[in-house]
Amino acid sequence: MPALPRSTMPLFVGSAFLMFAGGVNGLILPLRGSGEGFSSFSLGLLGTGWAIGFVLGCLLVPRTVQRVGHIRAFGAMTALAVVSILGSLIIIHPAAWIPLRGVAGFCFAGAAMIVESWLNERSEANVRGRVFGIYTMVNLAAVTAGQMVITLGDSNAPLFFVIAAIFYSLALLPTALYTAEQPQPLTETKLDLATLWKNSPIAVAAVILIGVSNSAFGTLGAVYGERIGLSVPAIALFMSVSILAGAVAQIPIGYISDKMDRRIVLVAVVAIAALCDAYFVFWEPQSATAVLIASSLFGACIFAMYPVVVAHANDHAPDNYFLRTSSGLLLLFGCGSIGGPLIAGGVMSFVGPSGLFIITAAAHVLLIIYAIYRITQRAPVPMDERGDFVNMSPTRMQTTETIAMDPRVEEEERETQSAQ
Repeated sequence: MPALPRSTMPLFVGSAFLMFAGGVNGLILPLRGSGEGFSSFSLGLLGTGWAIGFVLGCLLVPRTVQRVGHIRAFGAMTALAVVSILGSLIIIHPAAWIPLRGVAGFCFAGAAMIVESWLNERSEANVRGRVFGIYTMVNLAAVTAGQMVITLGDSNAPLFFVIAAIFYSLALLPTALYTAEQPQPLTETKLDLATLWKNSPIAVAAVILIGVSNSAFGTLGAVYGERIGLSVPAIALFMSVSILAGAVAQIPIGYISDKMDRRIVLVAVVAIAALCDAYFVFWEPQSATAVLIASSLFGACIFAMYPVVVAHANDHAPDNYFLRTSSGLLLLFGCGSIGGPLIAGGVMSFVGPSGLFIITAAAHVLLIIYAIYRITQRAPVPMDERGDFVNMSPTRMQTTETIAMDPRVEEEERETQSAQ
């Protein structure tokens, strides 16, 4: 088995620091905000701000890198991320936190894209799959560790804001001291909605609805746990086990989706998620054990939906269209992520904690209805014409550079060159 390039190790370390800080940042804000008496609507706007910033980062950071280079751009991203988290500690008010969270989303997207661009450049075709897998595992472990570290202290103290700032700063060191040549410019994202819709209408509708559901849960899950009386350690576990379950569940779900119509698999997974929604809404579990078990099943479903949809869309995409299809779906997912926390936060303000799962249930039911309709309108792709399912990190939105790291892009590039 070929060894990984030594030049990838500093990048893995930098990514781990970045994701650890992101895990702390993403959980401490809703916990502290809830403790300060912020409304559910205001806390939902934190997720909306993050998603807007993240999407803008994917669109604008490639141009910044082209002007000033990878190292300077990465330094700017981490510096602004530190400002955003420390600014949230100094000014404890939704009017400040929401735009600062948008800044964090922008910087997080930009920093991640720069690291991923370097990894992609340093990975030969024979090890790209391993690099992609290790990168995903590093991110998953780092985000989970960042969330779980909050169990070690008082969430109302400034400690965890400072810890997040420290690790954002530490993320800069591996790239600042990186001596290898800088990689090629970042991949730019362009949205060709007409072609995406023509290739796979269900993928377009599904990624928007999944963005609504997943972002609502990712932003307000901790608020839900706090409002039903869970302890801080239980809330951290509530969010972490859902992510871990989502990572594990992609293996069997991906295998099954490679063997049958992916739309049927999608409907089955979404239906189980909808049952979990109903459990949270109608049974209103209070014990930590019941909530953790339900959140594990819920996370296993919601975090496996997106890669199934991406795989289905690429089954229908023209040859050499993988990168453009996946990048376009990424932006649509981001658009759904903007609306999810906003809507769920507003509903929670009126009906209480269960409002979170009322919104996720609505998204899931709409997705089931439309998926069933599409199954009746179009035959499945023949097995010999389909691509393979590829696991994706459930910890955050992907970036265009994450997609570019996918081994299928290397194959796409080779086919394009051979055709010329």
